[in-house]
Amino acid sequence: MANKQDNKKGGAKGGAKGGKGGAKAGKSPAKSTPPKASTKSSTKAASSRGTERKQLIPTEHAGAGLPVPAPRLREHYKTTVRPRLTKQFGFGNIHEVPTVEKIVINCGVGEAIRNSKILDVVVDELALITGQRPVRRKAKKSIANFGQREGQEIGASVTLRGPRMWEFMDRLVSVAIPRIRDFRGLNTRAFDGRGNYTMGVKEQMIFPEISYDMVDEIHGMDITFVTTTNKDDQALSLLRELGMPFRGEEKPVIVHG
Repeated sequence: MANKQDNKKGGAKGGAKGGKGGAKAGKSPAKSTPPKASTKSSTKAASSRGTERKQLIPTEHAGAGLPVPAPRLREHYKTTVRPRLTKQFGFGNIHEVPTVEKIVINCGVGEAIRNSKILDVVVDELALITGQRPVRRKAKKSIANFGQREGQEIGASVTLRGPRMWEFMDRLVSVAIPRIRDFRGLNTRAFDGRGNYTMGVKEQMIFPEISYDMVDEIHGMDITFVTTTNKDDQALSLLRELGMPFRGEEKPVIVHG
């Protein structure tokens, strides 16, 4: 009897072990693949962030459909500046009165020789400041000491005319120039002898369109005011009446509108 019970117990244990082994053998080895749920959640989060950014960007301008107002600085020139210059210099014809023909903003980027992405940032910043797409300027000749090659893009420039010119000059005089550090007035000796004036800006952050968070590197630019006269004294009087704060002025002319 004892032998029969031992055989039964041994058979039961062997069957249980065999069943466990079969169960283990039936399982396939786990694959090291990333879970699908995490990838789906990351794509959903990215799409939600994209939709939030699209919602923050206005689809239409606030003044869409309304008539475009005339530049206030141009109206100030017609009503105030032109009669004053006519009386000061004794012009007999209204077409003899000097005016601003165009404004040229030029920015040279010497580091673009090594890194071309810096020029892309400068182009975007100039587009924000002026409201017009800049033109990339190329080197006219090769300079071995600087590693410069002919035809390489090393700068950008914008030429403003018409209403954009007047609007830019208005923002420059009213907002940007007062934000210059330790500003003591513009130099009156920066005329070229033919009625054109050039001023230098050391930092692009003086313009309110540029935020401090988006600035990677500080760079300057040259702003040239091209007038219709070829005499520096007439151009000086014109720019002074338009509000340019030259050195030695008691109070610059500020246009209120």
